[in-house]
Amino acid sequence: MPTHSLTLIGQFLQRELRNRFSGSFSGGLWALIQPLVQLAVYTFVFVHVFKARLPGSDAPGFVPFLVTALWPWTAFSEAILRSTTAVQENAALIGKIALPRKVFVFAAVGSSFLVHSLGFVAIVLILKLLGQRIDLAGLPLALLLYVPLLLLTTGLALVLSALQVFVRDLIQALGQILMLMMFAAPVFYARESLPEHLRHWLDLNPFTFYAESFRSVLLGYGHIEAPRLAIAVLVAVAAMLIGSWFFRRLDRHFEDFL
Repeated sequence: MPTHSLTLIGQFLQRELRNRFSGSFSGGLWALIQPLVQLAVYTFVFVHVFKARLPGSDAPGFVPFLVTALWPWTAFSEAILRSTTAVQENAALIGKIALPRKVFVFAAVGSSFLVHSLGFVAIVLILKLLGQRIDLAGLPLALLLYVPLLLLTTGLALVLSALQVFVRDLIQALGQILMLMMFAAPVFYARESLPEHLRHWLDLNPFTFYAESFRSVLLGYGHIEAPRLAIAVLVAVAAMLIGSWFFRRLDRHFEDFL
């Protein structure tokens, strides 16, 4: 990627972060507070109401089990939602300045991942201080898992943001699709909780690999298989390449519809 494009992405990333937290009483702390509130609600519902229990004698507590998948999911889903309207929301700027339109998508995805990866590190350290079974030696590996997840998300975001220019109600359907995708991945439950004949269907959801892998490196719950890792990386790279090609094909028609 050319140096001037990287500079533009950096500038728009800073702009995205400023716009995100300007006028907010808590500032960037909301990025940690909001998932914590969400976590508290889910913990109350699943632990105290539904009495959720994880299979296996070595199973971790439900809170760290949920945290290690919920934070990466939040980064993924928020990045998708924010980036899908990135081109449309910058229509006025596109009409005035000649610049690569991809930077709007990259900035939206990058800001979500930056904020929530920092929140992820913070909550993992907090859980460790509270005596939860967290393996901090696995934290660098967990952060590396964000790399293919970022590529996958960016590839999807490029496709969706380009389509949103032409199909304006896409963003409304996307929220429902993401909710279905979340419950179709082992974010709130372990694979072993499902009937055996249904477990393999989880692998059709690309987020399943990440939910289980984050738990593997931080909680020692499950393990990362090399073939699954290779497939996840290939899917992420393919998504990025296809998304870039798709965005490029539709880019030339944006100004006619914005």
